[in-house]
Amino acid sequence: MVEQAGGQFEDLVLPHLDDAYTLARYLLRDEHDAQDAVQDAALRAFRHFGGFRHGDPRSWFLAIVRNCCYDFSKSHRIDRSAVPFSDGDDEIADPHAADDLVLEGSENDRVRAAVDALPAELKEVIVLRELSELSYREISDVVGVPMGTVMSRISRARARLGAALGVGSRKAG
Repeated sequence: MVEQAGGQFEDLVLPHLDDAYTLARYLLRDEHDAQDAVQDAALRAFRHFGGFRHGDPRSWFLAIVRNCCYDFSKSHRIDRSAVPFSDGDDEIADPHAADDLVLEGSENDRVRAAVDALPAELKEVIVLRELSELSYREISDVVGVPMGTVMSRISRARARLGAALGVGSRKAG
C-alpha cells in the first residue's frame, strides 16, 4: 500500500518540482532557501498525500510550497545585507567574457529585480501565471483567494512591472 502511494506521489507531484522551485525562489529571494522550502514542501506533501482528493496535483503542491515559503521566511529572519567574506583570490580568467555575460543577463536582471520589488501578493500571482503558466482557477486554488482577486492582482502586477521596466519593455501576458 505504501509503495502504491509512493508511486502515485511520484507520478502526480514530482513533475511539478520546477514550478515549485520557481515560486519558492521568487518568494524567498534566495536559491538555497528556496531549495530548503521545496524540500520541506515535498516532505509535507508526501506525509499528507493520503488527504489529496484527486484534484489538480500541481495546484495542491504549489499551495503547500507557498505555505512552506511563508513559514520559512517567518522562522528564518536573517540579515540579507551581510556580505560574504572573500580572501580576494577570486580572479576572472577572461574579463571580456565576464562583460559579455553581464550584458546578456542585464535584461533578465532588470525583470527579476522588478518582480522582486513587487509586494508578496502580487509577486506570487505573476510568477504563477507568467512563469508556471497556471490558469486563473489554479492560481485561485494555490493562493486561496477568489478568481476575481487573482485577476485583479495580476493586472496590478503587470501594471507595476510595466511602469518599472519602462515603455520599451514588452507587456507580459
